Amino acid sequence: MELNVKRRPYDASRRRERAQRSRDEILEVARTRFLADGYAATTVARIAGDANVSVETIYKAFGSKAGLVRAIWERALEGVGPVPAERRSDEMRSREVDARTIFERWSVFVTEIAPLGAPIMLLAREAAASDPELAELVQRAEEARVARMEHNASDLLERGLLRPGITLDEARDVLLTYSSIELYGLLVVRYGWPIERFGRFIVSGMVAWLLGDGGSAADASTG
Repeated sequence: MELNVKRRPYDASRRRERAQRSRDEILEVARTRFLADGYAATTVARIAGDANVSVETIYKAFGSKAGLVRAIWERALEGVGPVPAERRSDEMRSREVDARTIFERWSVFVTEIAPLGAPIMLLAREAAASDPELAELVQRAEEARVARMEHNASDLLERGLLRPGITLDEARDVLLTYSSIELYGLLVVRYGWPIERFGRFIVSGMVAWLLGDGGSAADASTG
């Protein structure tokens, strides 16, 4: 006699959640180890031991030690919370009509992301000279950043939100400078600025150059 037994549908969501938690734990362990011991001195075997996973698991998930750095950087760019920072930034920029408000919101994103990503990318840049894969990662990350800041600058110019006379190249370069990991590394890491002061500095710099002393495109009259 055959029994008609209903099987529960396979729930893949729990497996995905476990895999994501494991991935996050590996990345956090790797970030801690890289920043404590340096890139060259940190081995995949040491990371695997700290994370209680096999070396094969790490290579399967990330490909290489440089792949771990890439994943740490990409996760940092997402910021904090369920919605990636880039999407939140784009939605805010398209919604706001005042440039100063946009700069203030951008400074919040920078101070959210920089502590997560700047230390690991500064480390990667130092180690890139002896690791071709890491050098390629650093180059591609910078190219992506340049493209994004140029897109942001172009949008602000097309909407007439910047001071008269400023060029696309100037606007892009200013946005690149005030969102750079080098600036964070100098003021926050080396000189010990509180992150709140760093955020205010970002806003004041972008306003001064992109809007002029008056603080808005309508007030600015000098190039």
